[in-house]
Amino acid sequence: MTTENTQLEVLGEEHMPGIDYALTRRRAVGLISQHAQRQLFVLALLIADILSLGAAFAVAYWLRFILDLAIAEGDPAFSFYQRTVLLFFIPLWIIAFYLGKLYNSNYLFVGTQEYGRIAQVTTILMMFVVGLAYFVESFIISRGWIVFAWATATVFVIGTRFAMRRIAYALRRRGLMQTATLVVGADAEGRAIANQLRATPTCGADIVGFVDDQVPPGAEIDGLPVLGNVSAINEIVGRLGVEELLLSMSALSRPQIVQIYEMYAHSEAVTLRFSPGLLDLFATGAFVREWGTVPLVSINKVRLGDFEALVKRLLDLGVAIVLLILLSPLMVVIALLIVLDSPGPIFHRRYVLGQGGHLFDALKFRTMYVNGNDILEAYPELREELKANQKLKDDPRVTPVGRFLRKYSLDELPQLLNVLVGQMSLVGPRMITRPEQEKYGKMRLNLLTVKPGLTGLWQISGRSDLSYEDRVRMDMYYIRNYSIWLDLMIILRTIPAVLRGRGAY
Repeated sequence: MTTENTQLEVLGEEHMPGIDYALTRRRAVGLISQHAQRQLFVLALLIADILSLGAAFAVAYWLRFILDLAIAEGDPAFSFYQRTVLLFFIPLWIIAFYLGKLYNSNYLFVGTQEYGRIAQVTTILMMFVVGLAYFVESFIISRGWIVFAWATATVFVIGTRFAMRRIAYALRRRGLMQTATLVVGADAEGRAIANQLRATPTCGADIVGFVDDQVPPGAEIDGLPVLGNVSAINEIVGRLGVEELLLSMSALSRPQIVQIYEMYAHSEAVTLRFSPGLLDLFATGAFVREWGTVPLVSINKVRLGDFEALVKRLLDLGVAIVLLILLSPLMVVIALLIVLDSPGPIFHRRYVLGQGGHLFDALKFRTMYVNGNDILEAYPELREELKANQKLKDDPRVTPVGRFLRKYSLDELPQLLNVLVGQMSLVGPRMITRPEQEKYGKMRLNLLTVKPGLTGLWQISGRSDLSYEDRVRMDMYYIRNYSIWLDLMIILRTIPAVLRGRGAY
């Protein structure tokens, strides 16, 4: 008898009718368990970091002493740097990465925050090295090498982590390095959580099913089994090797939540996660403040803190000014082509929602005939498509020049002026009109906590080829996970995405 059949007998078919399906999905791939696969990958990540740091410090030595790019005087003795790097710097960096949770699976491959921590740790360590060289007379090291080592270590390790992340995503798409995940609560919120995670295979969550008191065991919801009721959760976790519990707060009573928390809050084998519930509707962030002696949850009215907003604004201004100067000849040529192509104004003004719900005119080069609405009257099926998706793939209203401009997003260049005056940001969610915000449903409250962007996750992920639901999901992901590193990553990936012209119409 197989292990799977033995487990079925222990649990009882009548006790948990959906368990056979879940057990089949939870078979280990090959001879190595999913947990062991993740541990091996972390080991590979450690080795990759060591090699990257060694290469970075070697390149820094080459830049400073072989190319003689002098910033300050320093001892060029290779043996000193060799000993220092191998015996002191690399171990120091690895220990700091470990303390900075850069080998903790809960913080790996979940956003650009990982890159930010790498830059932060490397900067702090280099400041430590500078202090060491200043206060310890026997520790003489080139300040030029320190500067180059800081830059190369940051770039090399981030580059290595980016490559390793691509490898991890590819493995997860093939069913490796998965984490057995059980959703507690099969209500609308629980189902939404499960479906969003299943739609993102690179996150590594293997949803084994639901537990719920309102749906009978053995039922199937969105292709996933209901494995039992909430009282059987401990047995299900043990039998299926569940490592993540996702609680839909709206599906559970307060005593149930407390009971589950008491069972798993301190478990080394199971991670407990709570859905945001109503807080997700009101804001993109919250903080706990004690009023008197009472801890109360307060809501952030805007997504970004003062420092984050300042850094983002400086980035917007710097890039927008440079691009407007460099691209002004191209914009003049485009304006002339529009005039020659069809009668009408050069610019199109779209009345859209900005941060806080304030309306403004977003500028674009005109890409349609001025009698576009009359043209569309002859195509009733296209009118319905436009109403549903806000986009038409084969739009008869678009001019020949406009089609070219849209393919390479050149029609959006005038929006650099909107960025300059502070109505838009270089990176952000898609701009939408007031009627369009209803398509965001309850998430529309979050959408207005940041400025719309000239580019964003939707721009580098398929543009108009994405469904409206995918666009909403990406906008919400960006808002919740904003960091300057995410902005920089999106900006760097926008250029190749635009040049490919995929999904632009």
